[in-house]
Amino acid sequence: MRLKTSIWVAAYLRRCQTAGVFGAVRRRGAEEAGAVFVKVAMMDGNAMLYVPAPQTVYDDSRPIERLFTPVSPDPIPESSVEERLAREVRFDPDAWIVESEDKAGRHFLDLAK
Repeated sequence: MRLKTSIWVAAYLRRCQTAGVFGAVRRRGAEEAGAVFVKVAMMDGNAMLYVPAPQTVYDDSRPIERLFTPVSPDPIPESSVEERLAREVRFDPDAWIVESEDKAGRHFLDLAK
C-alpha cells in the first residue's frame, strides 16, 4: 500500500525544513494519489525539475517507494521548468507541485537509477 500523496508531501517538506531549506506546496493535487513534481530553484535563475520515475524502474520488492528522475542532468532556466510544469498540470489536473529553494541544489529525493 502506497502512502497518500498528501502525507508524502508533508514529510518531504519537513525533511527540507530540517536541513534549513525553504520548501512549499505551490499546487495541491489529489490527496490520495496525485503525481508529485519537485522544482528546486537554485536562486540564480536556474532550477532542477524532478518528475515521477517511470513505473518500469520500480523494484518489485519495494513497490511503495516514490522514485524521481531529473528532467535534465544540469540546471535549466526557470522559465523552461515553468513551461514544463504548466504542460504537466494541463495533462494531469491531479498533480502536485512542490518547490524548494537551495543554492546547492539539494533535493532530498530518492532518484531512479
